[in-house]
This record gives sequence, structure tokens and C-alpha cells, in this order.
Amino acid sequence: MAVVIDRPHQTFKPLARLPRCRLQSYSHLRDFAQNITHIHKSYSTPCLSVTTKDFESPNPRIEIICGRKAPKVHALVAEVAIALASGVKPTPVPTGLGGAYYLQSRKGSTIAVVKPADEEPLAFNNPKGFAGRMLGQPGMKRSIRVGETGLRELAAYLLDHGGFAGVPPSALVKICHVKFNVNKNNMGLATNPPFKITSIQRYVEHETDAGDLGPSGFSVSSVHRIGILDIRLLNLDRHAGNMLVKSFHGSYVAGMVELVPIDHGFCLPESLDDPYFEWLHWPQASMPFSETETDYISNLDPFKDAELLRTELPLIRECSVRVFILCTVFLKRATAAGLSLADIGQMMTRDFIGGEESWSILENICVNAKANLEMEIASGGNDEVKEFDQMFAFDKEIEDELNPNEGVSIQSATDKLPKLSTLSDACLVRLVQECDIKDGCSPAGIPILRSMSFAAHTNNHDTGVCVSFEEMKEDEWSSFLEYFKELLPEAFEEKKSTGLLKQRLGNSCEF
Repeated sequence: MAVVIDRPHQTFKPLARLPRCRLQSYSHLRDFAQNITHIHKSYSTPCLSVTTKDFESPNPRIEIICGRKAPKVHALVAEVAIALASGVKPTPVPTGLGGAYYLQSRKGSTIAVVKPADEEPLAFNNPKGFAGRMLGQPGMKRSIRVGETGLRELAAYLLDHGGFAGVPPSALVKICHVKFNVNKNNMGLATNPPFKITSIQRYVEHETDAGDLGPSGFSVSSVHRIGILDIRLLNLDRHAGNMLVKSFHGSYVAGMVELVPIDHGFCLPESLDDPYFEWLHWPQASMPFSETETDYISNLDPFKDAELLRTELPLIRECSVRVFILCTVFLKRATAAGLSLADIGQMMTRDFIGGEESWSILENICVNAKANLEMEIASGGNDEVKEFDQMFAFDKEIEDELNPNEGVSIQSATDKLPKLSTLSDACLVRLVQECDIKDGCSPAGIPILRSMSFAAHTNNHDTGVCVSFEEMKEDEWSSFLEYFKELLPEAFEEKKSTGLLKQRLGNSCEF
């Protein structure tokens, strides 16, 4: 029969108490599955050795690894355990690029969707021909590693406070003695492992998805709530297929259809990657936020939520947590400034101009904030910078004396970003980091310095350049956030003035 953790009195025999442990790095799940002898479980259940009789038992087991405190998770896992105990087998989902399975109850109704970590797109056990990389390497999105999308599914559920956007209950679990896909190794052999680490989500009964209906049918509230979630998490893959129409029945009244968001594996990237928001140009996104939505946003606490992630999902890297904090701060300040969901999404999204990709306004703000931070670090302990400024000031006085009637002057070194040559190479490296195919985000050799304007400047992203906060020390991160906040009002005013210009030109979109 199947086993659910946190209920040891029902199925476990008394065991000697063993020290609690936790997975140190999700990037090493492959080595973890082959070598370690203990599994971290809930605080009410001791770690069990994989060599115990319980693990040698051929009976199916399901155990919660992360998410046991999340509401409705235990009920979901209990239903799955009962189904597995009754002999139900996982049914492969034919669509999508990764390995996914439906789990049904004894009565035949679908209750959950399971996605093994080693069957994600590009993972070594992917069943759909998209294999080849090991866990922890860059995945389909360069800022999200192979094998780590399940963590983000759970993160989206934990951060959707009160079910505001309707994210289905999710957890990260270990399923033992249940057959999933295993690809053949170099010797042509396929050996089924005793267990797999998987994400599990409550299945949502639905009629269709957003791709089969025109956007005019969706309620403004539903679009706004999904958009708010996507901005907080910097969702890189919000397309029509992962917004489900829960009740349709073949007909609908325009503006009344509710949407349910699913598939959040490409959220919380390790760097400021380019998001994709399907709702960006829907008319609902241009509508003002309601009072309920504004209150929800104003009550968000990014630092409290960051601690929630660190506590409940310690396997998520700190650089991803910092991206989350940044995007939540950006959302809160933009909403308070009166921007719409469409305005905020546009400021976070890159544009293609003349066949070239340009930085988003958010990325430009971050690069400028980083430049200010590095100049502060340099000027704080570098007398050469002060002497350099004084030298230019002296030159300016001489020029004014020689040309009293001309409006020509030498630009101060403090206004010229190339003056950063006085900084150390380590400081320059931290301005912009580059995503490397071998080991994820790593520093680029040459910093990219940009104009202080908030316009989206052209940059070739074929090299994988992205803004990252991984190398910042804690005090540098705090200072960066202050610079970031100082730059926001000007960016918001510029965005609002651009919007007014478009309205005067007759390009506004009315719902």
C-alpha cells in the first residue's frame, strides 16, 4: 500500500531516531539519488535510511519533501496515496515538452498532475526527445536550471496569498516504487530508480484554455490577478495554454470568464531575464486596478515573503529571491504611481526594434542603480577618484577664464560612466553578468555601461548577457535597492507621459 508522511502511526513501525537532514543542493539531485542514505522529511517524521526495510518494500510510497505547511497539500497527497495503494498507475500527458503524468482516483477522476524532476525539458530522463543535460545545468530558460522547475511550482503556490490568483495546491514530493520514464544509458540499459523527486499539483477541472477563446471573454479581475502574480514572480512563460477556463459550457458572457493559472516552473529566474506575458496587450490589462487589487498590492511585504521562501524552500538560490524582492518592490511603487498592469508589464519586457533586442526599462534602471552603487563603493575609499574630479574642476576654471563668452565646458568626470576605469575589475564584473551554458550565470569579462536615460537601449542578447544580483554582498544589495527606489519616480513619470502621447495620437486601447 502507499504511504503518506506525517502519519507514521498508521504505517511506520517504531524506528530509532535519526538526525534530521535536508537536501543541500537541488542541482545535485542526480548524485543525491545515487549516493546519499537519508531523506529530509517533515519535522514530525525522522529521516529514514534508504536501506531500511520500508524502502525495500515494493509498495508505492509518497512523501512530502517541501510544502507540508502549505494549505490543502496534505489532503492532495493523501488522495494520491490512496490512489497509488489501490493500484492506479500514472498516465503520461501527451502534450508539453517535459514528462508529466495524470494521477486518477479509484473512481477514475483525475486528481493530480505529477512532474518528475529528471524528466523536465532537457533533463536526462525526458521522455519526449528533449534530453541531454544534467540536473543543475541551464535549462530551456537560461536563468532557470534543469530540475528546478518543481521548486518554483511550489513557490508560486506559497506566494499566492489567500489564493488571490488561484494557483492550484502544489508540493514537492518523493514517490517510491511507481514506474515513470527512464531513458537508456550509454550501455543501452534503463534501470528504474527506487524513487523520483517530483512536483505535484492539484488537477484543475476545466473546459478549455485561454488560447481557444478571445480575450474579450475574460473578466478584468481574473486577468489582473494573474498579471499581478506574474509580475511578482517575473514569469518567463505566461502563455495562453497555461491559463485554464474553469467553467465555459460552450458559451459565455463577455467579461465573465474566470481563468486559473497553472505551470509556474519558469518563474523566479536567477537573473533579470525577459518575461513573456500573454495578457500584456489584452484590453483588460490597460484597465485601472480595482480598490481590492490596489489594497492587495499595497499589503504585500516582499521581505517577509523572501523569508518565507528561504524557510520553506531553502533550495531556491538567493539570487532568485532577490529578483522576487526587486519585482515586488517595482510592482508596489508602480501601482502607487498610478500605472496600469499593461504599463508595468511593458516596462519589464524587452522590445525588438529593427531586428535587434533592446533592454527593458526595468533592466536599464537596475544597470544604472548598479553603476551608482559601484561609484559609491569606489569614491568611499579611493582618493584617486576625488583627485580626478578636482583635476577636471581645475581644467574647467581655466577654460572659463580663456573662453568667458562661450558656452563650451569640459564635462565633469563624475558625469561620465567611463570614469569607472578607476574601479577594480571585481567591481566592474558585478555591473552585468553573463549566462554561461556551462555553469549558469557567471560574470562577463567586460561590463556594459549604459546611458542614464530610461529608454530601452539596444543590446545584442545572443551572448546571454543579463542583469544579476548574485555577487552582491548583503550591504551592497541593501544599498542597491535604495538607489533602485530613487530612480523609479523618474521612470514612472516618463512612462506616463509616453502613455499620454499615445492617447493623443489615437493609439489607446479601450476595453
